[in-house]
Amino acid sequence: MTNEEKQLLLADLCARLPYGVMVECSIECGESIDLILSTSHIDELVDNSLIVKPYLRPMSSMTDEEKGISEQIYKDSGFWAHFDWLNANHFDYRGLIPMGLALEAPEGMYKTE
Repeated sequence: MTNEEKQLLLADLCARLPYGVMVECSIECGESIDLILSTSHIDELVDNSLIVKPYLRPMSSMTDEEKGISEQIYKDSGFWAHFDWLNANHFDYRGLIPMGLALEAPEGMYKTE
C-alpha cells in the first residue's frame, strides 16, 4: 500500500468511525477477523501492525429509494450532510473497492430491519 493509499484509507476510516462500519482486520501471516471498526484498529493501521479493509457498498448498489434520499439530503442540507449520509449507509464514494483498499459488503450485512 502506497503512502497516498494509506492516507486515503485513514481519512475514510476516521469518517466512518461513528457509523459502525464492519472491517476485516488481518496480520501479515494471513489470519483475519471481521469486526466493527474502533480507534484501536486505526492506531494499529498507522503503526503498520494491522491490515484493515472496510466492508463497503458499491455506489451501484444504491436503490432508487436511497438515490432519492441522497439527492434530497444534498439539496436540503448540503455537501457535508450528504457525505455523512453516505458514510452512515456504508457507500464507497471514494472508490476504495476497485483500488483493493476495501471489500464489497455482502448483501444484507448492514440491514437494520
